[in-house]
Amino acid sequence: MNFSKAKVLLFLLLLITFSVSAQIADTIKVSQFGVKSNSYLNASKGIRQALEKCKGKQNVVLQLPGGRIDLWPEDAVKKEIYISNSTESDTLSKVKNIGFFFDYLKNVTLDGNNTLVILHGKMVSFALFNCQNIQIKNVQFDYERPTMSELTITSVSPTAIKMKIHPDSRYFIENGKIGFYGEGWKSNSHHTISLDPKNDLMRYSSFELFLKAKAKTIQEEKRTVLFEGDFAKANYKVGDVLSIRDTYRDNCGGFITLSKDIVLSNVKMHFMHGLGIVSQFAENITLSKVIVAPREDSGRVISSFADCFHFSGCKGKILVDGCKTSGSHDDPINVHGTHLKISEITADKKIKVQFMHHQTYGFEAFFAGDSISFVSPQTLKPIILGKLKSAKLIGKKEMELVLDGQISDKVNVGDVIENITWTPEVTIRNSRFERTNTRGLLITTRRKVLIENNIFYRTGMHAILIANDASSWFESGPVKDVTIRNNTFEECAYNSGTIINIAPENHELVSGYYVHRNIRIENNLFKIFDKSILSARSTDGLVFVNNTINPSDLLPAGSNENSFTLTACNNVIIKKNHFNTSWKPKIATSKMTKKQVKTDIKDLNIK
Repeated sequence: MNFSKAKVLLFLLLLITFSVSAQIADTIKVSQFGVKSNSYLNASKGIRQALEKCKGKQNVVLQLPGGRIDLWPEDAVKKEIYISNSTESDTLSKVKNIGFFFDYLKNVTLDGNNTLVILHGKMVSFALFNCQNIQIKNVQFDYERPTMSELTITSVSPTAIKMKIHPDSRYFIENGKIGFYGEGWKSNSHHTISLDPKNDLMRYSSFELFLKAKAKTIQEEKRTVLFEGDFAKANYKVGDVLSIRDTYRDNCGGFITLSKDIVLSNVKMHFMHGLGIVSQFAENITLSKVIVAPREDSGRVISSFADCFHFSGCKGKILVDGCKTSGSHDDPINVHGTHLKISEITADKKIKVQFMHHQTYGFEAFFAGDSISFVSPQTLKPIILGKLKSAKLIGKKEMELVLDGQISDKVNVGDVIENITWTPEVTIRNSRFERTNTRGLLITTRRKVLIENNIFYRTGMHAILIANDASSWFESGPVKDVTIRNNTFEECAYNSGTIINIAPENHELVSGYYVHRNIRIENNLFKIFDKSILSARSTDGLVFVNNTINPSDLLPAGSNENSFTLTACNNVIIKKNHFNTSWKPKIATSKMTKKQVKTDIKDLNIK
């Protein structure tokens, strides 16, 4: 072998060796930083140090020890965070305590080794800032004292109700009144939802009856309290579980922002305070086998203070696959953008825009180079498109935007702006949503949406809501391509509304303009206790075909005789559906003509 060939072979060998070594991840064990299983000591400092050790590495696995570890706010990372839909508009501190803080990290895997992480006080389980290619897997998070209090009714009479208080719920009785507290907090309000565990039905309730001046709370045997008062008209029954929380939102379960290519797999969130896992201006998020539910041995019924998975202003692809949510006080999934209102157009052509909802503000909602849409808040009709030359946050509730070009005379103060660059494709499949008194999915994004092979089990309100508004929550997004197929909707909307609701909040209709487009609902199974299945407003290209509708005797049928309610829609097809019911379906329309609906249903009421 000559010298030249030897050099080539040596170079190739070194190249292969380097390539293989680059693929082999470094392993950092948190036990190296004093974190020990089942010690019940504060592991916050060790977790923080272990994550700092990951910085600058090409490929690293951070391994937890298994068993149980505990995290307290002391020694945890503290950071001021403004979270979409979960930042109260007041002067209180927005600094959060973070359990696992990923900051400017790349190619890091957190392998939980099925560790149970117990949080103390109010803490964010994990937060990712400016990260790329991060995986969190095989880990469980829970609270030592959830910010939800749970009470089970054991006896009911016209003058007294007895309740057993869950061991994880701390309470006190003072001057004959009950109150709830936790690690560093005390409830100032008592938002209450009741669960009928036998039938998995959740409804809005009230705890005020137990706190009235004439009512009295008496401590009986351990963790059992007797409420004396006038309960003759109270609609309570033995076995019902009351879950009670303070409505103040000051936290979230997990937070992902300004990050890309994030995967959560085999993660269990047993309780989340404030809001759920929030992805805010992040790109390409995958949730695989993420479970939001109480620990099976906990005896608790509530797992989330509000939403479970919340996506605000994201882009790329969102995938939710093989997940489950059970026991949330709000929606399992919400995907949306944010409309900001134009407050000023200056002489030098700068635009000032404001956050409008009191729980959403304080973060950058636009960036240089983003494409935007100017929108009429009354009609939700786009006025004109534009592109940003620059964008900056000039106050907690205000941004200053400069267009790449002239501002159209059609744009006025009071109009709203949507960021259309930060809008995601969404796939939600093979998942189960249960035990919520509100909706199942809220979806508003202009890119492709696929909802398939899911089970929606007794959601109290709409199983799926497609909204878009610029007057209440200011959650933006017209949909343009939505497929809802091969799902099971079992006895949903027992509290109110229809099972699927397409409800843009356009307060003024524009002839020939439709907010939403191209929604196809096919090959689904609906098990319904009432006749109302679908309502839609201002939608062009709505298809409801090859679905099966079976009756349920869970609840008596309501008064709504219309299976389909359509307002100002166009190109609607409702055909080839199989109604295995004793009654015939009806369609009610308003602000439409007969030509705008193609159907094989005979009872069609055109207004």
